[in-house]
Amino acid sequence: MIDHISIAVRDLAAGAGFYDAALAPLGFTRLIVRATTVGYGKQYPEFWLNERRDMTPVASDSGAHVCLRAASTQAVDGFHAAALAAGGVSDGAPGPRPEYTAGYYAAFVRDPDGNRVEVVTFVKS
Repeated sequence: MIDHISIAVRDLAAGAGFYDAALAPLGFTRLIVRATTVGYGKQYPEFWLNERRDMTPVASDSGAHVCLRAASTQAVDGFHAAALAAGGVSDGAPGPRPEYTAGYYAAFVRDPDGNRVEVVTFVKS
């Protein structure tokens, strides 16, 4: 069982601004703010940003892939729209992914540092 996930960002203030918007449709808010880290979650920090000023941009064909669970297709859609409005790049529009499994509905974005973030929900047929 995974307790929390951390990703690196070059500029913590910019990264936090992006994730404030992108994670809001999932019900995540900033719960902890420190000099070089920000923790997001619903009840406890589940998703962390760690500032790494010397980090090089993540190549589009590499890097980590983080997937967060959403409660509904509307939340997946909201995440994707909010992430794009906040400066992210679509890496897969919201929609069904039957090639993964029945009922899989997801969206993918790249944050301003190139990290790949997916949000998924499972639709019952």
